[in-house]
Amino acid sequence: MLIVKVIKPLVSTNRIPDFEHKHLQVVQDGSAKKVAVDAVGAKPGDWVICVSSSAAREAAGSKSYPSDLTIVGIIDHWEPDPPKTAAPTPTPTSAPTTKPPGGAGA
Repeated sequence: MLIVKVIKPLVSTNRIPDFEHKHLQVVQDGSAKKVAVDAVGAKPGDWVICVSSSAAREAAGSKSYPSDLTIVGIIDHWEPDPPKTAAPTPTPTSAPTTKPPGGAGA
């Protein structure tokens, strides 16, 4: 199973008959965008659970259904991991200034 975010609906009116009238969604897994059959009515911005392979076909309606990714659940609450950032680079500190003996202008 995968956790992905729904980006937007995908409209495809000219498709094979086996696709029936199932809704399709563009989902994002990291930086990769994929198309998933929407079996639950997800909306853009929803975090969802997807299944793939033969589980995707069964979840979409039958073992012969032409899907390799199907949305099977909408997540009610989940905090995604924050993006990884590089460790901050240390900033050089300026060397302490020294005054000549006797002060300035001596």
